[in-house]
Amino acid sequence: MTAMLRFLTAGESHGRALVAILEGMPAGLPLSEDDIAAEMARRQLGYGRGGRMQIEQDRAEIISGVIRGETIGAPIALWIANRDWRKDEPDITRPRPGHTDLVGAQKYGFRDVRRVLERASARETAARVAVGAICRRLLLEFGVRLMSHVTEIGGVVIRRRPERWEEIAERAAASAVRCVDPQVEEEMKAAIDEAGERGDTLGGVFEVVALGLPPGLGSYVHWDRKLDARLAAALMSINAIKGVEVGLGFTAARTPGSAAHDEILYSRERGFHRGSDRSGGTEGGTSTGDPLIVRAAMKPLSTLRTPLRSVDLVTKEPVEAAVVRSDVCAVPAAGVIGEAMVAFVLADAFLEKFGGDALVDIRAAYDAYVQRLREM
Repeated sequence: MTAMLRFLTAGESHGRALVAILEGMPAGLPLSEDDIAAEMARRQLGYGRGGRMQIEQDRAEIISGVIRGETIGAPIALWIANRDWRKDEPDITRPRPGHTDLVGAQKYGFRDVRRVLERASARETAARVAVGAICRRLLLEFGVRLMSHVTEIGGVVIRRRPERWEEIAERAAASAVRCVDPQVEEEMKAAIDEAGERGDTLGGVFEVVALGLPPGLGSYVHWDRKLDARLAAALMSINAIKGVEVGLGFTAARTPGSAAHDEILYSRERGFHRGSDRSGGTEGGTSTGDPLIVRAAMKPLSTLRTPLRSVDLVTKEPVEAAVVRSDVCAVPAAGVIGEAMVAFVLADAFLEKFGGDALVDIRAAYDAYVQRLREM
């Protein structure tokens, strides 16, 4: 499949900067660095984050593809300077269990795993959030909004959630762990504190929701164009993500069909619609027009202040794994990164469906499609 959008990132965790190039964004989209900065600031928040977040003040500089506050159809290049830039660092030869240190050293023939961890670091996701912010800006032109919230940390699971999606977004933004259940928020923070005191880390689950999507994004025709498959791949590409589910997800495997599917209804006011959203806004690899609901499971981070056993790459002697600066829990931030990756996939699918070189052409195609659905 040839994607309508694609992006590349470059840079190391303690290198001079992160760089991102986004290709395929149409001309005529209003865009400023402030649009990107708001999303990047959200990524740096969250209870349980480490000292790096106090050092970096992330801001993406647009260095090409935008003139006078408007995209021109050319590749958009972004530069994110690292304040924590270090020219010389000592070698690290003690790989961390759960990280890509060892397998990266094996793959490339390194004895210094710093050459692996500098690129494999979650620092790279700052560039993804910057790219995702541009994709969000495109989707917003057509009334599509994204949000996320944390549903579980360290085995502590939310018990209640608001009925209105707008309230979910508001509560998540007001919570240090991006949790919509105030009582559970305190339990999550306590779990993070306890893990930190042990020198341990915690994982969890976040949920990303997209509202306002039209039906028909993605495809049931080819395996590589299925929307839910593309979403799963994008979310699984985020550091430490080990599982993804859409709608009921794994719960559907334990539910009879009569309680797992969404009944189809019709009214003059709404046209064709569903009585529920158990499918999470996708059927057969295409969007249904209902809220898109996708969740991702994040494992505990692999850098522990009470390190696990490892083996030195040079001496082959048993050692404790290396300890580098890290977070106790990064699930709240992972939700923001998840939004960025979902935004990229949805923007790509949107341009695949309504594509054009200029925003005005895309809008005309979108409006014609919406009108056809009303007349169906």
